[in-house]
Amino acid sequence: MKSSKIINILLLATALLAIVVSAGGIFIDNGNGPYNYTSIRGEQVTIAGSGLYHHMSADVAIQGIAQDFVTLFTGVPLLLILLWLTTKKKDLWLHILQTGLTGYFMVTYFFYLAMGMYNQFFMLYVILVTCSFFAFYLQMQRLMKSDYAAWYGDKRPAFAGWFLIANAVMVGLMWLGVIVPPLLDGSLYPAGLDHYTTMIVQGFDLAVLLPASFVAGLLFVRRRPAGFLWAPVYLVFLTMMMTALTAKIIGMGMTGVDTRPAIYFIPLTAVLSVAGAWISLKSIKARAGESARP
Repeated sequence: MKSSKIINILLLATALLAIVVSAGGIFIDNGNGPYNYTSIRGEQVTIAGSGLYHHMSADVAIQGIAQDFVTLFTGVPLLLILLWLTTKKKDLWLHILQTGLTGYFMVTYFFYLAMGMYNQFFMLYVILVTCSFFAFYLQMQRLMKSDYAAWYGDKRPAFAGWFLIANAVMVGLMWLGVIVPPLLDGSLYPAGLDHYTTMIVQGFDLAVLLPASFVAGLLFVRRRPAGFLWAPVYLVFLTMMMTALTAKIIGMGMTGVDTRPAIYFIPLTAVLSVAGAWISLKSIKARAGESARP
């Protein structure tokens, strides 16, 4: 079976399963409502008490629901549209867009798998990570077969690379600002740890996602072929992820949580990531004859 058919099957499975789990996150409404819980560290935590995320803290549960809205009403439709378009057209920019979007599903459900309290969709999260991971791997292999060193020529949009570098530095400093002070003052546990075992999002951001953003941006700015390959894919992924984060911030704000300064920083980053993705894809599309088709 050709890799393109395998990719299509994996992406269709990803879309269908994402519909089920995101709709469940939005519409399941079992439970008796919020209650207070004392964590193993002695911290008083308000638990959501209802819905799919009923064992999660109330402020994190609302973030999960907000991201489910983005996934169900933006991510899945885009994935299905691109699945149809890429079977009809061989335009490189469409395949890059599809690959970055697949990255969003892969990372999203990896976090759901690692951070979300165990629920009835656990095995669906496992399958979603499997499908999206191997689809992403095969998509990157397909892009690597193209002449990606020639995607931009001598006119690569430097803004895209510098933005990825700035994103990595600024978000990294933000997370270190949460983690480091308790280590220095001896209190050890950061605010917001609640009843969770560790800082999952911050840990994987600092260990994998932010270094990837920095390296992709740096290689792109320095006109290295690997940067031409990874930067546009990462920008598409970041656009979707920042859209979801914006929805999370809005959801928290609607419950009365003070979301400053994130309410300013996250939407701005989302807008800049859209600009970076659009500029980088437009530059590839403008290359004569789409010389680097997969």
